[in-house]
Amino acid sequence: MPPRRVLHIIDSLHLGGAQEVVLNLATCGSARFQHEVATLHGRGIYWDRLHHAGVKVHSLSPHKFLPFYLAAILCRILTDRPDILHCHLIPSNIIAKPMGALLRVPVVINHDHTNDTRREQSSLLRGLDRFSNRFATHIIAVSTSCREFLIRRESISPQDVTLVPNAIDLTRFSQGDSGKSDARVHLGLPDSKQIVAGVGRLNAQKNFSLFLEVAAHLVSRFPDIHFILAGDGPEERRLRDKASELGIGHCVTFLGYVADSRQVYQAADVLLMPSRYEGLPMTLLESMAMGLPVVASKLDGIAEVIEDGREGFLVPPDDVALFVERTAALLRDHALAKRITTNARAKIVAQFSVDRMTSAVEEIYNRFLR
Repeated sequence: MPPRRVLHIIDSLHLGGAQEVVLNLATCGSARFQHEVATLHGRGIYWDRLHHAGVKVHSLSPHKFLPFYLAAILCRILTDRPDILHCHLIPSNIIAKPMGALLRVPVVINHDHTNDTRREQSSLLRGLDRFSNRFATHIIAVSTSCREFLIRRESISPQDVTLVPNAIDLTRFSQGDSGKSDARVHLGLPDSKQIVAGVGRLNAQKNFSLFLEVAAHLVSRFPDIHFILAGDGPEERRLRDKASELGIGHCVTFLGYVADSRQVYQAADVLLMPSRYEGLPMTLLESMAMGLPVVASKLDGIAEVIEDGREGFLVPPDDVALFVERTAALLRDHALAKRITTNARAKIVAQFSVDRMTSAVEEIYNRFLR
């Protein structure tokens, strides 16, 4: 029997956890499914990653332009004739699902990746999301909190939403301390200092402004400390200015986008993740698998993975003082850091392998194709 055709549609292929999920589904699943990926606009980092992995990739528009999306999605579906239309992130979900139903794609999947505060704050956006979900054959939620939001706030029947946590390829993200010096040399970082890292897109969601406030407090306690931000985004200029205003510009390195994030995890001593909202961030899973202790905001899927004090530390969002104390504890107490990273790695191996995720998604595909 020929493989079933899956067409993934996603807002963009820039840096992000949803994009990593698409890459994993397209490259780590079984041969029973043949995957193609279409991005609403432009290209992005994951375009090359998918292309190099042998996955067909399509850009539906050079710019953000809704009328062009409509025609381009229709043409793409008519050309590919997929058995499964798998939609990721809010604009793709809202726009593509009704078209898939209109063109009688047998299975239309909505993948809900995050509790985006825009839906909570905007009744219009929430209404559009709820309306478009009527056209989904089934919905996948990456965390319990995402699933509960859909049931509670968008009135989706519980039987129509399946929890499939994000996962990582453990063959890529394996623990090891031997590469720390090499990673620091490669990234141009000081080898003798303790390093606190922030990883992700430089936007409001990730709250790296608070990261810098925490950094300013830690500098006064640890004379040999350095900070890195790995990622790019619209807030870079503002964050650079804030680092200078806080008087810590000399000990903060903006790395920009780092193609191999493993080098960042190897180079650092602590990952600081002060996000304002999340679904189930891939950065969290990757760093835990790589043996990097995490201090993160207590919200959404993060708190579903980390038990506070066991696999990492959880801090209420915007609590600068507690972020400082928890990060300092990990920097001072190597036995504590080792215990936490051992527990964290064990949990990722047991519950968040890419094989578990792809098998769960393919079971959903098969259930509704039947």
